Amino acid sequence: MNLISSINPTTGKTIKQFKPYSEEQINTGLKKANAAFHEWKELDVSERGEVLNGVSKLLRERKQDLGELITQEMGKVIKQSVGEIVKCADTIDYFAAHAEELMHPEQIETDASESMVSYEPMGPVLAIKPWNFPFWQVLSAASHILAAGNVMLLKHSSYVPMCALKMEELFLEAGVTEGVFQTLLIDGPTASSLISKNEIKAVSFTGGDAAGKKVAELAARNMKKFVLELGGSDPFIVLSDADVEKAASVAVPSRCINTGQTCIAAKRFIVAQEVAEEFTNKFVELTEKLRLGDPMDKNTDIGPLVREEQITMLEQQVKDATSKGAKVLVPGGRVNSEGFFYSPTVLADATPDMKVMAEETFGPIAPIITVKDEQEAIQIANKTRFGLGASIWTEDREKGKLLARQLETGMVAVNAFFRPEACMPFGGVKGSGMGREMAKHGFYEFINLKSIKIY
Repeated sequence: MNLISSINPTTGKTIKQFKPYSEEQINTGLKKANAAFHEWKELDVSERGEVLNGVSKLLRERKQDLGELITQEMGKVIKQSVGEIVKCADTIDYFAAHAEELMHPEQIETDASESMVSYEPMGPVLAIKPWNFPFWQVLSAASHILAAGNVMLLKHSSYVPMCALKMEELFLEAGVTEGVFQTLLIDGPTASSLISKNEIKAVSFTGGDAAGKKVAELAARNMKKFVLELGGSDPFIVLSDADVEKAASVAVPSRCINTGQTCIAAKRFIVAQEVAEEFTNKFVELTEKLRLGDPMDKNTDIGPLVREEQITMLEQQVKDATSKGAKVLVPGGRVNSEGFFYSPTVLADATPDMKVMAEETFGPIAPIITVKDEQEAIQIANKTRFGLGASIWTEDREKGKLLARQLETGMVAVNAFFRPEACMPFGGVKGSGMGREMAKHGFYEFINLKSIKIY
């Protein structure tokens, strides 16, 4: 049985190892979840909200320590790690405050004397989540899944076992009934096998599209509801009438946030030819000012990647681009030091056939492609199997709104970088997934919408 290793990306050294849960431990967890569900769903919605507020209170009180845990285990720079914890607390509070309103039965006029739609929880939800936002990816989903009266079993990435276990500790300390939120230290195949278990009623998955397709197939075969968020290759479109300096100042951090290991990071920079030179020069200037180093230092902008394999993938993508004619403006690349450091790389003269344009680049690589007009920009932006987020820059807001509707994505920001908010649905189309998280749309994904007619 392979141990689960927590490795510090800054040093490349193992922090701690864990034994995967045994079949007996897993079965015990399933039984606990089932029992806890029947107790948790019977609580008044406001009571569940009060308990969840206790979790958010702990998150805020310990944001520095929890942020340091994130940085230690997956390499995110500390200022972003602490921000992640605060965002989790805000999201939990949002659903704790709005769950009662969202679950209130809706009265409908029909031929019956009384008709309504009743909103009822489904049961235990299996959450399979990635390492890049180790608290946010879990708690953004858990906030509305639990507020609705469901319970959650978490199969977290094997890269972040300490974060996974810490979240379970926080829920228990806050007074959440044992079994409402559980972490299972298991591998991918074991998690897949749980989808067929009677105790599991739905699956929430965030990760790569290949694994997501397998989860969808298993869930469909067992008639289980599922939501998939599968990453993206988000376009950042700069039109000829854009505020170029502002666009470039947002473009660089939106590419390099979390060292580029973000599903909604800007990944393809599509720029009108009239402003391409100005934008590119500013982008290069700002990229070269980024500080790479110790992620525990609050002044660091770029920390390590999570594992050596990420560096290898980025190197292959850059090699493919340069072999097809891309010009290297900022060489970046592998850093000769301990840990898994990769300096930002900027490429010009990108073309749609390059891997950096066709694949998801999970690291600080920025390909820039020049287009003749806005219609070519939209055409290239949509020429991808992904459809998660996008950004459009133009001083004409009405045009921006019109073009936003032409993009084949789940989310668009005009003159900004799209940031998730609890009040807005999060998710994509095409290869970026199915279903939504957050807002009322995500809340109802794991709810039984029961129609009741009384004659």
